[in-house]
Amino acid sequence: MAQLVYGGIASLDGYVADSNGNFDWSTPDEEVHAFVNDLERDTGTYLYGRRMYGVMSAWETLGTREDPPVIRDYARIWKAADKIVYSATLGQAATPRTRVERRFDPEAIRALKATADRTISIGGATLAAQALRAGLVDECALFLNPVAVGGGVPFFPQGLVTRLELLDERRFGNGVVYLRYRCLA
Repeated sequence: MAQLVYGGIASLDGYVADSNGNFDWSTPDEEVHAFVNDLERDTGTYLYGRRMYGVMSAWETLGTREDPPVIRDYARIWKAADKIVYSATLGQAATPRTRVERRFDPEAIRALKATADRTISIGGATLAAQALRAGLVDECALFLNPVAVGGGVPFFPQGLVTRLELLDERRFGNGVVYLRYRCLA
């Protein structure tokens, strides 16, 4: 059975994007990016909402010889995985190995988890909120950045009450802190 991991980069006050939708403060440096690459190597499927897919689809054109090795490495990881995009408005996917689903179906995710042999990653706070509320998320991987943005899109949805068990932590030279939690019932 595959693990469903919700991962993301957040401000110290818990937001993945500020109140204007910006997340330029979250760009990882080479050390953090290499660590993320190692975490993502076992990902077989990415689950995205429409907006997160729009951001992440840029990886289809990144990874050229001119890009740094850490970027080329992540581009290979991303391109090798399947992607499922949940959107009622997206006509069709713009990248290979990608399918569009019109709605998030918790039972379909349970079935995917039961049959997948590699990690399933869910990205985007809005989509992850649905999976968290349905009790589907096994782990959360959070990269806290040393910045407070004062509001915006929260990493965890408002009103969610859940217990977490710390599994791993790491500090990086740029002040980012990685925290990995198991989601408890």
